[in-house]
Amino acid sequence: MRIGVLALQGAFREHVATLAAVGVEGVEVRLPEDLVDVHGLILPGGESTTMRRLIRRWGLAEPILDLARSGAPIFGTCAGMIVLSKAIAGGEEPVLPLLDVIVERNAFGRQLDSFETDLDVPVLGERPVHAIFIRAPIIDEVGPGVDVLARLDDGRIVAVREANVIATAFHPELAGETRFHRLVAAMASEHADPGEGAGRRPHPLRRARPGA
Repeated sequence: MRIGVLALQGAFREHVATLAAVGVEGVEVRLPEDLVDVHGLILPGGESTTMRRLIRRWGLAEPILDLARSGAPIFGTCAGMIVLSKAIAGGEEPVLPLLDVIVERNAFGRQLDSFETDLDVPVLGERPVHAIFIRAPIIDEVGPGVDVLARLDDGRIVAVREANVIATAFHPELAGETRFHRLVAAMASEHADPGEGAGRRPHPLRRARPGA
């Protein structure tokens, strides 16, 4: 099983290392062909405006959307959450509108205002998740199909899931936290091998390759 990590910009190496720590091969994704034969994708933190521009420049938007539509898990952290949102406060155009949320960029201020805290994330078990927030976004509103996975003490939403798409405003990969990656790996394994009699879905990019 292979999980891609968008490697256009940002903290992608830390995600690759975290995947390796949980026994999963991480594949750096820079071009559409890098998505062939991956069973999930992680969008790292970084600079969301730059990331969205590079996704468009290298023709990655439709292949990533196709991968998500096939049922493969998509996981975004920090800037990755912004990239996956259907609406960005301030009116910036979304590029991968997979999460029915409204997100606010840089909701906590500048880099100097970065902080760490422990969060309750029931879907990951009773032990709190140590979360690192760096120029982090916040989710202002969620649609009816979105599950809230974690909130700050003041009620603000910092982690969500909608079907096969997960996003966090914080960086688990910088805190030595592996449980989100384990969850994504489990979802990817189920996507890759849905079970006897269920019928495996063809990979959306492999389908288009000559001779496939």
